[in-house]
Amino acid sequence: MTWGVGIIGSGPGVAALHAPTLARTDGDFRLVHVSDAGSGRAAVIAERFGARASTGVDELLADPDVDVVAVCSPPAQHAAHVRASLAAGRRAIFCEKPLADTADEADRLIAECAAVGALLVVGTNHLFDPAWVRATHHLSALDGRIAAVTVTLCLSPNDRYHALTMGEPIPAGAPVHRPPLDLDDPEQSAAIVRQLVAGLGVHDLPLVRDLVPAAPDLVWARPVAPVGFDLALRANGALVRFTTVMLPEGADSLWRVSVVTAGARVEVEFPPPFAHVGGALTTVRDAQGVQTVYPIDRRDGYEAEWRALAALLRGEAAMEYDELRADAAFVLGIADAAAAAVRAEAVR
Repeated sequence: MTWGVGIIGSGPGVAALHAPTLARTDGDFRLVHVSDAGSGRAAVIAERFGARASTGVDELLADPDVDVVAVCSPPAQHAAHVRASLAAGRRAIFCEKPLADTADEADRLIAECAAVGALLVVGTNHLFDPAWVRATHHLSALDGRIAAVTVTLCLSPNDRYHALTMGEPIPAGAPVHRPPLDLDDPEQSAAIVRQLVAGLGVHDLPLVRDLVPAAPDLVWARPVAPVGFDLALRANGALVRFTTVMLPEGADSLWRVSVVTAGARVEVEFPPPFAHVGGALTTVRDAQGVQTVYPIDRRDGYEAEWRALAALLRGEAAMEYDELRADAAFVLGIADAAAAAVRAEAVR
């Protein structure tokens, strides 16, 4: 069966990620409708993929060909668009990260989905990457607890990969005028750290929860110039270090998760965002210095998350609402604690 997908949102992530990914799901999904907020970008994306376009959400949610709603609007609108989809009778929803801005709101949304039996997948593509599945299987087979986890995230400007993926750009949205960022201002620093943890850390913090599931203690959190954060956690006796920085034009991206046990070091290096080059690269070094490099899977996490939704729709997998709830609480709890730590450090 092929399910029709309506995407709410028309940003580069839709054009460069989800629209082309749907075409690679072996007929499980077909893009049928794209909506925007008045930018005109939906029509450009829809024309490229043979879909319809509209403005707002009402026409898309009334479209009988839309079986699955993909919420790819700005994060502040995710909760409202998930609820609108439920109210319109849709029972299969893909929502880009983060699901909601607070743990309480995420909990309510998940409860509302569970109450009507709606299937929900949150777009944390690293969690679905075949390389991470392989790495966790390897780690579970090792004799020894997790000693340390390091996440290093250096992101180059996104438009580099947008252009490479799309071939030609979609029309730009209205320019957003933001005041200069002042990292010496504790409120600005706390806000940017929280936003980055909730919006970028959400990709890898569920991976951390897989490894060290206990509630973590925050050791430190601080902003990193020009835009980024550095934080450390301790959980289950393991030290977790997460460092992120948004790089200037010219530098390339690096996105790596390293896990150390008494007997091995496992590194998972994810490809740059928006690049369709297969899954992550997994390297294992054992205590004797033997290195094993696993072949890269041709399927990436973007494709795997849609295939996970297809498995739910076919009844081949169980909907795990509690896992979604726990991931949201873990990520947003760390985001809140990090912001509080930045504020507290400023008044010392």
